[in-house]
Amino acid sequence: MITIKPKKGDLLIAEPSIIGDMSFNRSIILLADHNSEGSIGFILNKPLDYSLSDLVPGTTSDFKIHNGGPVEQDNLYFIHQVPELIPDSIEISLGIFWGGNFDVVLKLLEEDKLTESDIRFFLGYSGWDSQQLEVELSSNSWIVSENVYKEQLIEKSCESFWKEKMLELGGNYLLWSNAPENPSYN
Repeated sequence: MITIKPKKGDLLIAEPSIIGDMSFNRSIILLADHNSEGSIGFILNKPLDYSLSDLVPGTTSDFKIHNGGPVEQDNLYFIHQVPELIPDSIEISLGIFWGGNFDVVLKLLEEDKLTESDIRFFLGYSGWDSQQLEVELSSNSWIVSENVYKEQLIEKSCESFWKEKMLELGGNYLLWSNAPENPSYN
């Protein structure tokens, strides 16, 4: 399950040692792209107190918005599993796609042709410059894991996702699965 080298479509699981980092503490990130120039991903398990209708004028959709990461938080991004409905999508891997024609997405939402298990919206993204992610991996900030959920990833990921991954990893991670998010509460 755990791989050494990250690749597009893998999951990054924040090590418990990332306690003080407000953006990445207990995060699970889907790597949307990873190459020699850098990496881009979206935090899957950090919902915000916004819905799409709060951010996009003219839509009544109450689809939840998630914190995708600390970069460009004034921009809206999305991943989905319906490329046949959303043109210009880029395949990440295993039936998960990134972006596409947003006007078509709005029309599909208006016509009730998308469900929250089809699409996930994010404010911002997580980004790493060339070799930055590798440095963080070598300092044990992240665990790289294969996306075993495939197209069920969109509906699978929730606020308890990090805890579930700690339980799956077992060993020393079991202790962290029940630790409070803020250690000073202990």
